[in-house]
Amino acid sequence: MITTEEIRARIQESIRVKTSLLEQAQSMQDIAACWTEAIRAGHQVIFFGNGGSAADAQHMVCELAGRFYLERKPVAAVSLTVNTSSLTAIGNDYSFDVVFARQLEGAARAGDVAVGLSTSGNSKNVVLALEAARSLGLRTVGFTGRGGGKVRSLVNHWLPIDSDETPRIQEGHILAGHIICELTERELFGEAR
Repeated sequence: MITTEEIRARIQESIRVKTSLLEQAQSMQDIAACWTEAIRAGHQVIFFGNGGSAADAQHMVCELAGRFYLERKPVAAVSLTVNTSSLTAIGNDYSFDVVFARQLEGAARAGDVAVGLSTSGNSKNVVLALEAARSLGLRTVGFTGRGGGKVRSLVNHWLPIDSDETPRIQEGHILAGHIICELTERELFGEAR
């Protein structure tokens, strides 16, 4: 059974990780500017990741495509993790390694932004998708854990979370994602009421 001390330790580590995001303020501002510039030019922001990172990708899309703080027009944002027919067909017919890259090759256009989420930075399907994105002329963003793995060298904007623990990294990703979505919304549509 988990002890009270262990619970407190997990909370303290989550606080430490979130506090370390103060050092990433400029990166978050740069990512929001990247998304804003693309959206203003008529492009879309395309997210992808596996497992909890897939959920985080979908979460950020709903903040942009729906609304965050403001009642406003929707933003062009999609997640490549939601079409189970495409995921399973591509995985079966080709390889799970290319489930995101193949979708990007069919739907993305130069000027779009590809956002890959991988706690390790080494998820093969995320790495291959970012490589495909670069070859297609997309701007690239990577959300990872501390080291960044292979993703780090494939992105125009890198947001590392100062942890090697998947749950803490994902908690950092969603906090950073919320901030970036808010900055993007405010830049596109004005201040919150």
